[in-house]
Amino acid sequence: MNLARALGSIGGLTLVSRVLALGRDQLQAGYVGANFASDAFLVAFRLPNMFRALFAEGAFSAAFIPLFNRKVEEGGGTAAGIDFAERALALLFPVLLVMTALLLAAAWPLTFALSGGFQRQHPTAEQFAFAVQLSRFTIPYLMLISLVSLLGGILNSLNRFWVNAAAPILLNIAMVGGLVFFHGHDPYETARVQAMSVTVGGALQLAWLWWACRQAGVSLRLRMPRIDDDVRQMLRLIVPAATGAGAAQINLAISTALAGKFLSAGSISAIYYADRLNQLPLGLIGIGLGTVLLPVISRLLSSGRDVEAMETQNRGLELALFLTLPATAAFVFAGEAIIRGLFQHGAFSADDAVRAGQALSAFSLGLPSYVLVKVLTPGFYARADTRTPVRLALYSVAINLIGNLILIPTLAHWELGQIGPPLATALASTINVVSLYVVLVRRGHFALDPQVKRKVPRLALAALLMGGALLLVAPLVAPYLTGSFIMRGVALTVLVGAGVAIYALACVVTGAYRLADLKTLLRRRAST
Repeated sequence: MNLARALGSIGGLTLVSRVLALGRDQLQAGYVGANFASDAFLVAFRLPNMFRALFAEGAFSAAFIPLFNRKVEEGGGTAAGIDFAERALALLFPVLLVMTALLLAAAWPLTFALSGGFQRQHPTAEQFAFAVQLSRFTIPYLMLISLVSLLGGILNSLNRFWVNAAAPILLNIAMVGGLVFFHGHDPYETARVQAMSVTVGGALQLAWLWWACRQAGVSLRLRMPRIDDDVRQMLRLIVPAATGAGAAQINLAISTALAGKFLSAGSISAIYYADRLNQLPLGLIGIGLGTVLLPVISRLLSSGRDVEAMETQNRGLELALFLTLPATAAFVFAGEAIIRGLFQHGAFSADDAVRAGQALSAFSLGLPSYVLVKVLTPGFYARADTRTPVRLALYSVAINLIGNLILIPTLAHWELGQIGPPLATALASTINVVSLYVVLVRRGHFALDPQVKRKVPRLALAALLMGGALLLVAPLVAPYLTGSFIMRGVALTVLVGAGVAIYALACVVTGAYRLADLKTLLRRRAST
C-alpha cells in the first residue's frame, strides 16, 4: 500500500467534508453569532462529537478492525470476517436502542453536566429548557453513528477507505442545507434547526454506508444476540479503547463544562470556533493516518512482519509532522487574522474574533500531539492492547482537569479565561503522546529511524521561519479580512499561499526535504 496515496485519498474527501464544515460554521457565525443560543447548540452538539470520536473513530475501530482482520488472515477469508461482524451487530443494535432511550430520558442532567449549568450566564428556566430540547434532537445521532462505525470498519478492512471517509460529507450537507433553507428569524430558531439537522445527517451517513457495503458484496443479517468468545474479546477491548482513543474529546467535554460554569456568554462558542479550525489539520492528517495505519499495521503484525510495521509507523510519523508543524505555526502566529477572515461578519463581532483567535493560538500548541496520538495508538491497538492507552489517557484527563481548574479562574482576571481550556487541553495531549511514545520504545515496538531523526528538527525550524514571516504578512492583509466575501477570500488566499510558499522554501533551505525526498515519499510502498 502507498501510505501517502492512501492518506491523500482519505485526506481529499476529508478536505471536502471540512470545507463544508467550515462553510457551515461561517453560516452559523453569521446567523447565530456567539451567545447563549449558540452555546446551547454547541453543548448539544458536543455529545455526538464526543461519542463519534470515542466510538466511531476510536473504540469500535480499535477493537473491531484487528479482530476482523485476524478472522480473515486465519484462513476463513472475508466470509469469516463478515460472520464476526454479524455477531457484533446482533449485540450492538439492542444495546444502542436501550442506551438511546436512557439518554433521551436523562437529557436534563446530561445537558447540565456538559454545560456546567451555564452558571456564569444565569440562564432562565426557558433558556435551559431550550438547551435540553436541543440535546434531545441530537442524541439519536449516537445510535446512527455507532452503526456507521461498524459498517465503516468492515469497509476499511477491505481497503475501501474512501467510502467511509466520504460519509461525514453527508452530515455537513445536511447541516449546511438546514442553515441555508430553514434558518429562522432569530438565533434560537436557527439553533433548533441545526440540532435537528445533526440527526438527519446521521441517517444519511448510515444509508450511504449500508449501500456501499451491499455494493462490496457485504450484506449483514440481524441475528439474535449471543455473547461468544469473539464478541467477549471485542467487548473487553472496546471499554478501555473508548477512553484511550477519545482522550482529547473527553478533555474538550471537560473544558466545555468548565467554560459554561465559569466564563461569560459566548465563551463556549469562541472555544468552539477555535477548535473547529484546530480540528481541520487533525481531520485531514491525524484521523486519515490513523484510519490507514491501524489495518495496515495489524495485517503486518499478524503475518510476522514486525520490521515493516515499524517502518510504516515511522513514515506515518514523518508525514504527520511534515504536514502538521506548519499548521501549528500558522495558527500560533496568525490565528486571529484567520479567524477574522473566516467568521467576522453578521452576528459574529470583532470582540468574538479576538477571543476565538486567542483560543486558536492556544489550541494549536498541542496540534502536533493531537495528530501523533493517531499515529502511535495503532501500535497498541494492532497488538490488541487497549489497556495501556486508556491508562495513559486517564492521566491526560486528570492533567486537563487540573489545568482547567487552575487556568480558567486565573486567566479570567485578565479577561483571558477562554485561553484556559485550550492551553490545558494542549498540555494534557502533549503529555499523553510523550507517554505513548516512551512505552512503545521501552517495549521494543517502536524506534525512530535515522531519517526521522534527521528531518524532524529541520521541519520544526522551517515551520518557525514560516510563522515569523506570517507575523509580518498578517498586518498587511488585515484591512481586507473584514470586507466583502470575495475580498476576504482573496486576503485569506494570499495569507495561506504566502505561508505555503515560505514553508516549501524553508524546507529546501534547511535541508528538511529535497525534491528527491518528496518523490521517494510519494512512491514509497509498505507492502501488505
